[in-house]
Amino acid sequence: MAFALLVEESHLPVQYSVPEMTDEKFREICERYEDYRIECTEEGEIVIMPPTDPETGVRNSAITGQLYMWARNRSHVEIADSSTGFKLPNGARRSPDAALSSLARFKQRGCPEFVIELLSPSDWPKRTAAKMAEWIENGAELGWMIQPKTRTVTVFRRGRTPEALTGIDEIAGEGIAEGFVLDLRPVWREF
Repeated sequence: MAFALLVEESHLPVQYSVPEMTDEKFREICERYEDYRIECTEEGEIVIMPPTDPETGVRNSAITGQLYMWARNRSHVEIADSSTGFKLPNGARRSPDAALSSLARFKQRGCPEFVIELLSPSDWPKRTAAKMAEWIENGAELGWMIQPKTRTVTVFRRGRTPEALTGIDEIAGEGIAEGFVLDLRPVWREF
């Protein structure tokens, strides 16, 4: 495949259209640009994102670590981190910052039931909200979009309008994540 891209990191994230995106083409692009996070939209547009900044990495580790500690003794679920890609029923290839799947759905490589997206300074809230809606439309039952800058968690649920919560220090899971409580204090932490 003749695909070469030179982009200044300060211009990321960027989107490019790649006609007739196949699994093989997508894998080839990911291998070529292994230092970046790459997703593919339903329309076949490649989204290239820079590595997260250190503060976002620390925040995301706190989220994934808490989810792991809660899930580790539950044999019916699997968790995934931000390096995990899922192919959605609409054809998009997406990576949540953290995800929880039933074991059955995970084995089928289906859309996770619960996803978390953590906004970094380079993320665009409207674009991330659209991604959250896409997760829900493709099978996720619950999603949290976390914005450290505004200390807001927007909760996405199937069949309901997103709900923005501010001024909270923890949030409780529902459905497959029933019993999980995310302590947001390490996420709100100032560096």
